[in-house]
Amino acid sequence: MSKRIYLCLAHMSGKEQQFIQEAFDTNWVVPLGPNVNGFEDDLKQFVNTRTDPEALSKEVVALSAGTAAIHLALIACGVQAGDEVICQSFTFCASANPVTYLGATPVFIDSEADSWNMDPALLEQAILDRKAKTGRYPKAIIPVALYGMPYRIRQIMAIADKYNIPVIEDAAEGMGSRWRGQVLGTFGRFGVLSFNGNKMITTSGGGALICSTPEDKQHIMWLATQAREAYPYYQHETVGFNYRLSNICAGIGRGQMTVLDEHIAHHKQIAQRYREAFAQIDCITFHDAPSTDFDSNFWLCTALLDEQAHIQGEERAYAQAIQGAVGGAAGVVHGGGGVHTDCEPNRNVEALRLFLDQAGIESRPLWKPMHKQPVFSKCPAYTNGTSEAMFRRGICLPSGPMVTDEDVTYIIRTIQQAFIH
Repeated sequence: MSKRIYLCLAHMSGKEQQFIQEAFDTNWVVPLGPNVNGFEDDLKQFVNTRTDPEALSKEVVALSAGTAAIHLALIACGVQAGDEVICQSFTFCASANPVTYLGATPVFIDSEADSWNMDPALLEQAILDRKAKTGRYPKAIIPVALYGMPYRIRQIMAIADKYNIPVIEDAAEGMGSRWRGQVLGTFGRFGVLSFNGNKMITTSGGGALICSTPEDKQHIMWLATQAREAYPYYQHETVGFNYRLSNICAGIGRGQMTVLDEHIAHHKQIAQRYREAFAQIDCITFHDAPSTDFDSNFWLCTALLDEQAHIQGEERAYAQAIQGAVGGAAGVVHGGGGVHTDCEPNRNVEALRLFLDQAGIESRPLWKPMHKQPVFSKCPAYTNGTSEAMFRRGICLPSGPMVTDEDVTYIIRTIQQAFIH
């Protein structure tokens, strides 16, 4: 196969150009306008749908990034310097970074083994321990839909309600994922969506914040547009931000919304192919939903390798330092790092990544837990070993809308060839 198969790339619907052209034709090339309003309306309709007759009434604000959405949600929840915020450890850094923007401290919670998401038992333990040690409860809880898999939201919400702590759902990877028919991001006070170029739908870059009330939406929009006061000149009494989504990018989003359901169905179809194939392969396990309550969008399909499995080329794994970094194409990275860290994928996982790369197939390790990241080494962490074990054994496989059935057949065959029996 001559082409390279990427992990997850966006796929255009064909209608994006129409909305973008309308923005240029009407000179709406600013962070407001008809496309922004239309995109928010489309998102609002989507997130408020349920599989039962009961309707939701959530509001949506389109923003420049999912990270911006987390930042604004934290501010709206009253997080300030010196506070603590409960964060999931097994995820990307964008969940915890905004906590530090405010001078607050992330408190990391490990995962439970079935969903790989925040462990409710550890969550309550951490809340009580932080109260005992600091005299205060954490100011917010941020569970994450890792790779699209729903978190144990019923237990998390029960604990949050018990201690009166607001929940900010990070559903950046879980757009369209549901728990018992309800869209992720609509259970807590706020829900975060991402439209980065590798997400379920894209605006080339962007995000959204799901709000529980019209008042929350108005407050978020005010903060996102530099917090201007009602005077005939620019009066500022609160620090604001330039976080609104542009009308051009929102036009892309409107086109993408027309294929969202199609994209979700495609990801689930790919997951089914991996599920069936790996059931027939010893030493590799597909990460699946714990039960029918967990309706994952399978944004990325992931699998675990048994530690005793052997892969061709293991002797070359970690043989030399690399100059780039995972995700490096998306920005600038520091090159020339060391070969090893104190927590890294097993040698057979790295060998499989290299084997797939040589075959033109992009794959990646799982997210390295935040409590093992040097930048967060001084933050409190409540761990049980789950996320570290998954990180050492796990791999992400191509799952996006550009991945064809032929591609999946090739990927599965290549994985089979990689094993030494």
